[in-house]
Amino acid sequence: MQPLISSGGPVLVTGAGGFVGQALVAHLAAAGIAVTGVSRSHARGAGSSVRLARYEDAVPLLAGRACVVHLAARVHVMRDAAHDPLAAFRAANTDLPVFLARQAAAAGVRRFVFVSSIKVNGEATAPGQPFTENDACAPLDPYGVSKWEAEQALREVASQTGMELVIIRPPLIYGPGVRANFAALLRAVAQGIPLPLGAIDNRRSLLALDNLLDFITLCLRHPGAANQTFLVSDAEDLSTPELIRRMARVMQKPVRLITLPVILLKAAALVLGRRNMLERLCGNLQLDISKARTRLGWNPPLTVEEGLRRILVDNKP
Repeated sequence: MQPLISSGGPVLVTGAGGFVGQALVAHLAAAGIAVTGVSRSHARGAGSSVRLARYEDAVPLLAGRACVVHLAARVHVMRDAAHDPLAAFRAANTDLPVFLARQAAAAGVRRFVFVSSIKVNGEATAPGQPFTENDACAPLDPYGVSKWEAEQALREVASQTGMELVIIRPPLIYGPGVRANFAALLRAVAQGIPLPLGAIDNRRSLLALDNLLDFITLCLRHPGAANQTFLVSDAEDLSTPELIRRMARVMQKPVRLITLPVILLKAAALVLGRRNMLERLCGNLQLDISKARTRLGWNPPLTVEEGLRRILVDNKP
């Protein structure tokens, strides 16, 4: 493992009002790293934070920064009301980070960490064939396309300016404050609702919030991270029934799984308009994190169960 280098100066975090951003600002501050978070909403957490009307207004804050972590994004939504979803995603997820990266390079920022998405690789993997950093990218929705286009443009900025670039592609992130389908599944297990998912035989990679924070912090100061792309996960690929069992064990609740043929689940999901949600529950999405382990010497500090316990400590589902 290569020796770590100093963070070299203050860090700027965009998207500091979000699920990951709030936690990252607090995490870096607790580690003794000078950090400022910027957000378009109220940013809670340790460290200084600045609320901006537009992220473009963050340019004056780039002066004197050693690193920027770009988290601000238009997130994937199930039912997008935008007239042109791809254009909306490109404006937030491609144009904005590229603009800030160019401004960061001009301000002398040493390293730009871009949190992308595994959706750049695609939506699913074949059983036992996890995604790697070397796979051809195949994003299928506007969110994934916008992240992939941002990655390509940011590499060009790095090449032109000499600013170091780190790209991180996480899968589903869970932790205190998690929302959407993961939170709904936690609530169902906590309430003892029978779930007809016992027949599903899949494998999915997940990422505990604290594991992501640990990895981002390492990428701020490890020389081996410069100009690299990394896939990162908890290194425990679970089936949906096994994830439910882990949730129940952590909450000390009985497991209420019903074994219903997957073909019936798919038919019901199609009728109810929940096909995409069921595909995520039934499909495989595995990540190979060998590169993070070998190049950076990183291993996720938390297990899945420990990550789930962090949710329960901070907020009951």
